[in-house]
Amino acid sequence: MSVVSRKEYIGVPRDRVENFNGNQLVYVGWDNHLLFASAFLLFVSPETVFRDMVQNNVIPLIGADPDAEKIDWDSVTWLKGNQPWTPNWDETLAANGIGHKMLLRFKTPSLNSICG
Repeated sequence: MSVVSRKEYIGVPRDRVENFNGNQLVYVGWDNHLLFASAFLLFVSPETVFRDMVQNNVIPLIGADPDAEKIDWDSVTWLKGNQPWTPNWDETLAANGIGHKMLLRFKTPSLNSICG
C-alpha cells in the first residue's frame, strides 16, 4: 500500500546498537520446529560467551518443545546469516563474529517432531 506524505518523512531508527547501552539484539531460531513461530530475540552483551548464551537463554526458551531435552548440542549444525557456521563455544559473541541484529539458526536433523 502506498503512502502519501504532506512533508518530508525522516525516519529515525530506534534499534541501533548505540541505543542498547553496550548490549545487542541477536535472533536465534530452531529450524523445523514450528512450535515457535519465529526466531527468538535475545538481548545480550557482545561479551557473553556463546556457551552461556545457549545455556542461559536458548535452552530455557525452547524447553516447551518435546525434542528440547533430546538435543545433542555437539551434533547441532549452525547457520549464521544463512551460511553454514561452526561456533566457538568458549569465545564471546563478538569473537564469534555475532553482531547486532544477526540471525543464528540451528538444525537438529534427527529431531523434527513438530515440523511443517
